[in-house]
Amino acid sequence: MPPWLAPVVRAAETVEPLQLSRFLPPESGAGRQSAVLVLFGEGEKGPELLLMERAGSLRSHAGQPSFPGGALDPEDGDPQAEGPLRAALREAEEETGLDPRGVQLFAELPRLFIPVSDFVVTPVLGWWRTPTPVGVVDPNETARVFTVPVSDLTDPANRATAVHPRGHAGPAFLVESALVWGFTAGVIDRILHFAGWERPWDRSRQVPLDWRA
Repeated sequence: MPPWLAPVVRAAETVEPLQLSRFLPPESGAGRQSAVLVLFGEGEKGPELLLMERAGSLRSHAGQPSFPGGALDPEDGDPQAEGPLRAALREAEEETGLDPRGVQLFAELPRLFIPVSDFVVTPVLGWWRTPTPVGVVDPNETARVFTVPVSDLTDPANRATAVHPRGHAGPAFLVESALVWGFTAGVIDRILHFAGWERPWDRSRQVPLDWRA
């Protein structure tokens, strides 16, 4: 893997669940086991992340930019073992068309919880060792697939605080004609912070969300 990924590897080895989110999986074991692929590649502007925009017709998180991913299937195996790794690659292939043979998985972050959809999510970190063409596979699930340079994510001009009408607030990124917020933005924000890539930004700059968010 490239040397610039070393801070991410170190962060993944040491970060604690509550350092990532206050929403942790229920102690009862309830929740839908799922995984997302946090895929780092190298593009024309240097390090970048692969993201997608969910179709507006979906019941859950419609129209929202996200990492590729989804619920574990029985064939993915044990959720406490290799299941999340297999699910992250399988879902990424189904949603973006990437060739999983070109992806080197190198870490898992602690499992987190998305209360609104009852998902218990394992962020799986990967290095896009051999990039392959990606795009929308099924327009009923995905509106578009795109990459975002890490330099754009760390640019203070592209950062804001997203505020939901219910009062919830969290980090957001205005990149590639998209507003990245919610779970995805939270994971990106914490990776940038613990990898030492974060630059000071104006947390008082707010972007309102509507009731459909």
